[in-house]
Order: sequence, then C-alpha cells, then structure tokens
Amino acid sequence: MQKLISYVLTPVYLVCFGLTLVIFHPIQWFCLNVFGYKAHKLSVDWLQFFIMRCLNILGTRFSFENNFTIDNNQPLIIVANHQSMYDIPPLIWYMRKHHPKFISKVELGKGIPSVSFNLRHGGSVLIDRKKPQQAVSAIKNFATYIETTKRAAVIFPEGTRGRNGVPKPFQKKGLLTLFAHISSATVVPITINNSWKTLRFGKFPMGLGAHIKFKVHQPKKLSDYSNHEELITIIETEITSAITNE
Repeated sequence: MQKLISYVLTPVYLVCFGLTLVIFHPIQWFCLNVFGYKAHKLSVDWLQFFIMRCLNILGTRFSFENNFTIDNNQPLIIVANHQSMYDIPPLIWYMRKHHPKFISKVELGKGIPSVSFNLRHGGSVLIDRKKPQQAVSAIKNFATYIETTKRAAVIFPEGTRGRNGVPKPFQKKGLLTLFAHISSATVVPITINNSWKTLRFGKFPMGLGAHIKFKVHQPKKLSDYSNHEELITIIETEITSAITNE
C-alpha cells in the first residue's frame, strides 16, 4: 500500500522539487551578481528550506540534535556519513550560520538548476575523481579558502553514498589533506540516519515517511590531536556507532 501511495505522491513531489530548483536559479544569479556573497548565501539557505518542505509531501521529517555551542568565528570541518542526496539540504539549513561548503564531484557542476550554480559560485570545490593529483590540489586550495574565511568544509569520507544505510569505510586522503591545511579548524562529526529510506524503492517511486535524523557529536579542536590518523579513527567510530536507521 505504501508503494502504491508513493506512485501518487512522487510526481507531486518531483514537480514541486523541480519548480523550486528552477525558480531559485535566477534568484541566486541575481543575488550574487547584484548584491554579492551574503545575499547569494541567503538565497541558497532558503533554497534548502524549500527543498525540505518539498520532501514533506512524501511524509519526510527532519530532526537535528546539537547539544554543543559551536563558535562561528572559526573554520570547521564537518565530517558525516553519507546516505543520499537528501543529506545535504538539512546540513546547509541547520548549519547555515557556519556557511557550509562541499567537496563535490565535477559532474554536479553543470546541468542541474540551482545546485550546479551554487557549487560553482558558492565557495564549494568540484573535483575530478579520475584525476587524483588535480583533486588533491583543488582540495588544498579549498582548505586555504576555508581557513581564511572561517567557514565550514563538509566532507563525506565514505566517498560514495551508503544506499542501504550501512556505512562504508572512511577514505582518509581527503580528510588528511583538510586537516593539514586548516590547522585552526574544529572538527564536527555528524551522524545521519534514515535518509537512504527516501530512495528505498529507487529513484521512482520515492520512499514515504522517512524520519531523517542528524546527531552532532562532541566537536574536537584539531590542534589537540598530533596524530591525525588516530583522530580519523575516533571520528569514524563515533559516527558509525550512532547509525541505527530506526
């Protein structure tokens, strides 16, 4: 029965989602080119809000648990597991005061209204996985940008989405590069649960009633850890041990 209802609601969601992306594309362009970064960021924040409201059509709910006060005037490295594309709008919305920026694959930098524009012009970095040396260089430049502007770098160290909620081993190279070049950063581990359920049937129809949960773990000053590989192990354990998908 749920899948049958989903066949009815998914087209409604897709229309609303598509319209949201199309409407916000010129809004982003106008904000950036007329008023600059702050206005563009505000438009991107509200884009995420409306994407989340589109997901409400499918009965999707969001919870964001953060019991810590995180200073805005410092660079952050947000480390999270990755379950679906729907991890991203809540991360941007709930962490918006920290200006989250993403390490994303180069293919997403074109062809998607609003999304591609923001990735190209909003401070994120696009990397070509087929060119690892170039990717490392791009991440270094991105890290310098984060360190200088005191914004937040978001990285999904699994490297790809865990489509059934089961975490994949963390790949260390990207994290180590960020750690080496954002020395004043605070690392913020976040566990994401249940976003894979939005795609439990595949791209069509979409899953109904997912309760996507975010849990922020104890932030860690990078300068307190001399062994960065050990820190990665600590972070990975914290994040993955809190994955429940309940």
